[in-house]
Amino acid sequence: MASSLTNCPPFEFSAKYYEASAGGSSCVRQSSFFGGQPVLNQGVGYSVILGFGAFFAVFTSFLVWLEKRYVGSRHTSEWFNTAGRNVKTGLIASVIVSQWTWAATILQSSNVAWEYGISGPFWYASGATIQVLLFGVMAIEIKRKAPHAHTVCEIVKARWGTAAHIVFLTFCFLTNIIVTAMLLLGGSAVVNALTGVNIYAASFLIPLGVIVYTLAGGLKATFLASYIHSVIVHVVLVIFVYLVYVASSELGSPSIVYRHLLEVSSKSRSCIEPISHVGQSCGPVSGNYKGSYITMLSSGGLIFGIINIIGNFGTVFVDNGYWVSAIAARPSSTHKGYLLGGLVWFAVPFSLATSLGLGALALDLPITASEASHGLVPPATAIALMGKGGSVLLLTMLFMAVTSAGSSELIAVSSLCTYDIYRTYINPEASGKQILKVSRCVVLAFGCFMGILAVILNKAGVSLGWMYLAMGVFIGSAVLPIAFMLLWRKANALGAILGTIIGCFLGIITWLTVTKVEYERVNLDTTGRNAPMLAGNLVSILTGGAVHAVCSFLSPQNYDWGTTKQITVVEKEKTELPVEEFKEEKLIRAKAWIVKWGVGFTIIIVILWPLLTLPAGQFNKGYFTFWAVIAIAWGTVASAVIIALPLMESWGTIQNILIGMFTNDRLMVKIEELNFKLGTIMSAIPEAERIYLLEIEKAKKKEASEIEVQVLPA
Repeated sequence: MASSLTNCPPFEFSAKYYEASAGGSSCVRQSSFFGGQPVLNQGVGYSVILGFGAFFAVFTSFLVWLEKRYVGSRHTSEWFNTAGRNVKTGLIASVIVSQWTWAATILQSSNVAWEYGISGPFWYASGATIQVLLFGVMAIEIKRKAPHAHTVCEIVKARWGTAAHIVFLTFCFLTNIIVTAMLLLGGSAVVNALTGVNIYAASFLIPLGVIVYTLAGGLKATFLASYIHSVIVHVVLVIFVYLVYVASSELGSPSIVYRHLLEVSSKSRSCIEPISHVGQSCGPVSGNYKGSYITMLSSGGLIFGIINIIGNFGTVFVDNGYWVSAIAARPSSTHKGYLLGGLVWFAVPFSLATSLGLGALALDLPITASEASHGLVPPATAIALMGKGGSVLLLTMLFMAVTSAGSSELIAVSSLCTYDIYRTYINPEASGKQILKVSRCVVLAFGCFMGILAVILNKAGVSLGWMYLAMGVFIGSAVLPIAFMLLWRKANALGAILGTIIGCFLGIITWLTVTKVEYERVNLDTTGRNAPMLAGNLVSILTGGAVHAVCSFLSPQNYDWGTTKQITVVEKEKTELPVEEFKEEKLIRAKAWIVKWGVGFTIIIVILWPLLTLPAGQFNKGYFTFWAVIAIAWGTVASAVIIALPLMESWGTIQNILIGMFTNDRLMVKIEELNFKLGTIMSAIPEAERIYLLEIEKAKKKEASEIEVQVLPA
């Protein structure tokens, strides 16, 4: 075949994706990479969905049981929704990585690499990292100004009242729905493309295992599952990165990838479909310097970066899941966990898309615009390089991302329904058992709703790429008012309400108006293009902040945080944290630290880094090799850190559990029984006598220690 394809790419392995035209003189793409035929059979798809789901449901529930039995965790409503507010840096960072690794992180990042070249992965990673870095400031402010809060909307109600509470509760629910939609749209599309599993069946089955372990163990089960998911995601990430740039027989080095990208950029070939806004892998890239894929001078990449930055502020600051994670963290770990989580997460889209996204271009795979918009670029590259093994790895990675982020959304919605609806408006005197029951009912109900939502969106033809770009239009207006709530004492309730509502409506109107003016028709295709999305996103977030700021300057609130500090817990939990953890001076120092490093890294990855690449124009081979080495190193180091650190921090707890399992299980039970009896007896003794007995006990211990010192050998 290759000899008759006179105008085909010169590198031999790409010829299999082309066929000769009728005259034999031109090279024409195959109809598509997937061609409607799944690579794996349905049995593999159902095995991954149901098998992994069942495994994690059982395993994480078992881990939670071990912690309850051998560490002494009490499964109260507070523990279910806040994990004891004692989670350490490594696990918080792992949770942030897992929570922020959506289906879109794996799929959409490679799509923009296929569309814009190297600028796509960079703008995806940097544009969605800075929100996590800056949210570290909000996380510390929660500890200072609302230490007993359970949700962000609880803080809104305590400061601004019922009207603002209802508005922000609506936007928080909308955020959870949008994020859930993206998770299941991407997940079901790839499962369907790779295995042939019915897309609607996948939409319902993917959340099944998540529901089970979230019901059993609440937030702590979610955190433990998130760590395991993060480990698997990063192991697969490293495999793919090294496959493309080190081990593959078809690519295998930065220099080979560079050469093929140059050839793809310079060749103009016939396409099976018109060049669309989604991408063009058939020749030079419109809007890129010299039409090259190997340049940061990309107008399309920059516009995507701006949309990405604005939209993802909404899905962090308005997603109750991030507030719940901050509430669960111990005060000394909060700021460090968010900074570390952001930097580690950067590697997932940057390293993975620089490998699989650019790999699809270098191999010149015949991916259609429709396939790309549904997130099928990474599986195409994985299959081309590894065959069925690659598709299984990618499917496993995707399942981990969807389920871990999905469990976070379940807890986020459960907390909102429990504390902001049930406890606030239905049963203010609810007991811990009642709240725990409601929390579990909501988890089950929202888990079922997730599947129904995905089916509706798939029926409507909504793609992952469209939803990802549109999210900032809908929820961006709430970002600055929520930030002002904890950062600015003058911010008032009326401005927050008006800014959020007006910003949203103006953003939507701008988005649709620009679509109509630019393309003369309004549909899913035209509304998903860059110009309307950019306009809608900018108007939404800026209007929301401007209206709130103007109202607050005209009528400042001068708030003292008194009512937010009065938010109460339902069941008091004993804490092993030292008093120093909660001291105001220490929290202020932590805030200064996260402001310095969070803002510093934001400036580096959004401004300085891209500016330093501009003089290079189209990268030469040495510059591209350096770029690839950064992607490889960042992915490798980040993976090592996120796998090792939680284990190191929890090693004492792990040892206690192992000792309890294999040696003194009955002894620990008896000690707990004795402690309970002793506490009962001591509570029955009058206070004066109890103090006297404690003093005698201290004196005996002191005398015994002195005797022990005297008998020690010199």
